[in-house]
Amino acid sequence: MRATTRRVPGGRGLRTGLAAVLAGILAATSACGGGDDDNGSSGGTVELTVDVFGEFGYEGLYKQYEASHPNVKIRQRKVAELDQYKPRLQQWMATGSGAGDVVALEEGILPTYMQQANRFVNLFDHGGASLEKNFLAWKWKMGITADGKQLVGLGTDIGPMGMCYRKDLFKQAGLPTDRDEVSNLWPDWNGFLEAGKKFQSKMPKTKWLDGPTAIWRTTVSQEGGKTVGYTYFDNSDKLVFDSNAAVRTAFDTTMRFQTENLTANMRIFTPEWQTALKRDTFATLPCPAWMLGGIEEFSGDFGKGKWDVAKVPGGAGVWGGSWLAVPKQSKHQKEAAELAKFLTSPQGQLAAFKDKNTFPSSPQAQQDPAVTGKTNPYFGDAPIGKIFSEMSGAVKPLHLGPKNEDVREDVEDVFLGVGQGQIKASDAWTRAVDAATKAAR
Repeated sequence: MRATTRRVPGGRGLRTGLAAVLAGILAATSACGGGDDDNGSSGGTVELTVDVFGEFGYEGLYKQYEASHPNVKIRQRKVAELDQYKPRLQQWMATGSGAGDVVALEEGILPTYMQQANRFVNLFDHGGASLEKNFLAWKWKMGITADGKQLVGLGTDIGPMGMCYRKDLFKQAGLPTDRDEVSNLWPDWNGFLEAGKKFQSKMPKTKWLDGPTAIWRTTVSQEGGKTVGYTYFDNSDKLVFDSNAAVRTAFDTTMRFQTENLTANMRIFTPEWQTALKRDTFATLPCPAWMLGGIEEFSGDFGKGKWDVAKVPGGAGVWGGSWLAVPKQSKHQKEAAELAKFLTSPQGQLAAFKDKNTFPSSPQAQQDPAVTGKTNPYFGDAPIGKIFSEMSGAVKPLHLGPKNEDVREDVEDVFLGVGQGQIKASDAWTRAVDAATKAAR
């Protein structure tokens, strides 16, 4: 999730074959997951709290782990939005208390906590070095401090992009509904804009897009990946918002949808946005793999069979993805590390994908037929494994600065201000540069 904001509901259960595989891993980890560390109580029940945002797909895995670790009880604390999660985590880490035994670090906030590595357990001390092969090389590297001495986090999912669309509304507007034909409508963002104009001319009560925030995050990731390998901050963490052509291109693209009045001007994951998924408020939504779980949760029975997934305009992109870390304030560091290792194992990532479409960062899991052949009945049996696997193979990692999320939030406020009529479109870029400069201080 994330992910922003990654995502949402509860377990559908694990298939028998997967359960057998997990049982082997659980047996191996039970010997070292015991609950007898300096801060825990030997022979007693150890309660581990896991802090996440959105949907990680772990509910079934928690049950599996508890079944093989009868002295361990797992409590998950979950909020829908990364923007809700971030300040809570900041407070917990700053005060040295309140954080879970395992915490999720989304890609945008990871750089901040890599600078505070002393607040986290070194997972190299818990057998982490042997796990490198379980992760894409860039995902593994991002969880390690610059000096290579500390493994702060183990990778969970990544967020290869697709475009979710309401095929029932497309049909009413006279647009194609077949996902391949839909993908052909928009090889680039200009094609997507033109399709949106046509749609809204036929469906004036429904907006083409949910709002500017999802398309902004998508396009800035795409443009940065295609060019310099960074967005708001360069590789030395210098703010380059106003000088990076990739940022300006993404900004102008997003603004076109705002000025053409093609968005519902919503910020993703807000209560308003969640409610809109049970209405005909908007017809399309840029969706990383993990977003599918959120759509299914919030749209529920209303949206079942109405949504489908096509290719995203503009080429490959990635949005979101997280790592699991163990704060030093945990009283059960050894047990927490074992749980984090289990949840991020190839089999754990595979189970999470089956449950909530969180696309794995494990090469072994990505190559599993359960991923490559995955279809989603809620989304009209869309071949999401194929769609997201193709995107994943073309993804290029981006450097994100420690203040990345602060800049993102404040620039998104500018887009929303334009949509509300509070900021003139002609002033938007200047306002965005000012907002980014202040947020980066």
